[in-house]
Amino acid sequence: MSDFESGTDLEFSTLLYRERDGVAWVTLNRPERHNAFDLVMAEEIHRLWKTLRHRDSVRCVVLTGSGDKAFCTGIDRDTVVPQPSSPYMVDDPGVALGPKTADLWKPVVAAVNGMACGGAFYLLGECEFLIAAEHATFFDPHVTYGMVMAYEAVHLAQRMPHGELARLALLGTAERMTARRAYEIGFVSEVVPDNTALTAAAEQAARTIAACEPSAIEGTVRAVWAAREMSKAHAMATAPHLVQLGNIAPERQADLFATRAKGGDWRAR
Repeated sequence: MSDFESGTDLEFSTLLYRERDGVAWVTLNRPERHNAFDLVMAEEIHRLWKTLRHRDSVRCVVLTGSGDKAFCTGIDRDTVVPQPSSPYMVDDPGVALGPKTADLWKPVVAAVNGMACGGAFYLLGECEFLIAAEHATFFDPHVTYGMVMAYEAVHLAQRMPHGELARLALLGTAERMTARRAYEIGFVSEVVPDNTALTAAAEQAARTIAACEPSAIEGTVRAVWAAREMSKAHAMATAPHLVQLGNIAPERQADLFATRAKGGDWRAR
């Protein structure tokens, strides 16, 4: 991705940022730690999501990790997180990692380029869809090391069948879900042979999204998440407002229909 134009005004110590043709490429950049996040990365990711809310040049985001071994392996075990003295309050730097938590409603496509485990699910749980390289794997180490898998389970319960989540959670480090199995259960939407193909597939999807009207895309993202998180009645009541906010003017719709009526080129998946 070195040919991408650099976002010189968006510089980070733990992330790589590139932007081109309406697509922002965000790369977790701690490969020596398998892209595990520390307090600095957690702060930088959250700040980036907040910044992209105001960056109209970005219409879609691709999120990936450096190297070919890991997308993200959760929190860096050397990170010390100070905790309140009260047992009723917990500071967890992972809870602010997701784009939706930061109120970013531009679509985020995850390009999973290796291991994804533990706190990685804070990120993957709030992406629109996942594309994975064949060698990518998914697992959660919490129970192996005497910890409760809680926040991650909440995210994953919305994206995979109960039995698959329970198996992933309870077998800990003893078993990893392959990219193919993740595809079979609907957690991953596409599996590609390697990281080169992963970049190409993510770019094709992201550029297609970025070519559409931003208000329609963002309204659709809100509708999809409303359908997932609200009751059906509540989501249906929200739908007319999203349509009113996000639809472009009828004459502009007619122009797009005239130029795109045949749909253009398409690919089967």
